[in-house]
Amino acid sequence: MSRRFLALHLPDLATARIRRAEPDLPEAPLATWETSGSRRLLAAVDAAAAAIGLAPGQALADAQAIAPNLLLRPADREGDARALHGLALWARRYTPLAALDPPEGLILDITGCDHLWGGEAALLGDALDRLRRNGLSVQGAIAGAAATAAALARARADAPIAVSGIEAALAAPLPLGPALRLGAAELEALARLGLRRVGDLLDQPRGPLARRFGKALLDALDAVTGRRPHSIQPVQPPPELSETLDLLEPLITRPAIEAALDRLLAGLCTKLRLAGLGARRLALLAWRVDGAVQEVAIGTGQPNRTPAHLKRLFAEGLGRLEPDLGFERMALEARATDRMETGAQVSLGLGARRDMAALAELLDRLGQRLRVRRVAPVASHWPERSVSALDPQAVPPPPPPGWAHPGQPVLRLRRPKPLEVVALLPDAPPASLRWQGRSQRVLAAEGPLRLEPEWWRAQGREVAGAERRDAYRVELPCGTRLLVCRGGASGWRLHGHLP
Repeated sequence: MSRRFLALHLPDLATARIRRAEPDLPEAPLATWETSGSRRLLAAVDAAAAAIGLAPGQALADAQAIAPNLLLRPADREGDARALHGLALWARRYTPLAALDPPEGLILDITGCDHLWGGEAALLGDALDRLRRNGLSVQGAIAGAAATAAALARARADAPIAVSGIEAALAAPLPLGPALRLGAAELEALARLGLRRVGDLLDQPRGPLARRFGKALLDALDAVTGRRPHSIQPVQPPPELSETLDLLEPLITRPAIEAALDRLLAGLCTKLRLAGLGARRLALLAWRVDGAVQEVAIGTGQPNRTPAHLKRLFAEGLGRLEPDLGFERMALEARATDRMETGAQVSLGLGARRDMAALAELLDRLGQRLRVRRVAPVASHWPERSVSALDPQAVPPPPPPGWAHPGQPVLRLRRPKPLEVVALLPDAPPASLRWQGRSQRVLAAEGPLRLEPEWWRAQGREVAGAERRDAYRVELPCGTRLLVCRGGASGWRLHGHLP
């Protein structure tokens, strides 16, 4: 599946944030300013200011001469960044892969998500409508490359939705400023050469461009034309609950770190109890005095807020911490929680409540050291496809009819093993086979049972190498009973152990 990206451009985010904070501002052009050396320059302008010729980077004195009624506020880059980050978290309603495109944009990887909103056009329209109803000026676009979608959103106001694979043709007519985000000096130098649009750059030899303007220009050009993938870094939602501990003295020893963890667990579990929640994923963050941050994460199969149990899960991970000169700050974050009104473990479906809680905690401890999975039945007559792996504390689905038939294996192999078998005739059952390092005679063989490839998988990669098989149930002198299959080029294979 080709990737699809939705880009949102919010040109007046800084000024809209000011108007929201100061609703009594008069209806006049608004701009923010900042100092650059000894000069005072405009940092952001709203639509009214842009309509009279004002633009970011313009001298403040010139802007006041053009618009004497211009409203001015000091620029707050950090506040603008926080507002953009908040919008990225809001955009996770459309996709979990929402990323910042600073200073005024967002990029959403909507691959496989558009059908939930009735298509790409409906998804884009919903995002634009919601932002505009909240007083934000916004432009959007969808394309097959992240940089192309961002360039279209900045340069075009018609909300284009472009098919994948034609990024270069889409970008060619775009002006260089919004498409590649070039500075004024670089745009002026390119304009003197008659290069004003992306297509003009595409017609030029790359060597002279790189020597005169640097590799960064070619990298931006390749990204906007889809020649080079433009990676995005999705924002992470804040932890649902957290507990922080600032330390007077750096912690170096293991007992001191465990004592700090005890305090963090006590505080966090109290918050979980008051909220009626149990933790599913926890992360311990430790800040060293040299600025490095280390993390230890654990997970639980069931919601849990017992400090003693959670501490035992952290025991192995604490050994991986490297304090060096010591940790000066530690935090414990609950990154995933579930409702846990009574503390009961209800999903295992085994025994009494106390036994279920003890079993859930045992599986949590094992899961920190081993890959623990639960077998789930699957409706398939192919032995290796008749089982799947679930979380150990998940409730397995009911077995399909005939899945637990006495003639079925009690141990089914997900990956059948090659087997050395001797048959007296090409279509005869096994006469002997090599088992546990020596050749053993087959006492009894039942079969063949013809297994045909599953027709509903015939068009996918799942049946690569699939072929009809003849299955036999065989018994060896040692009492072992096996399910073996013979299939064309794959030869004989062991598929499971019979009761």
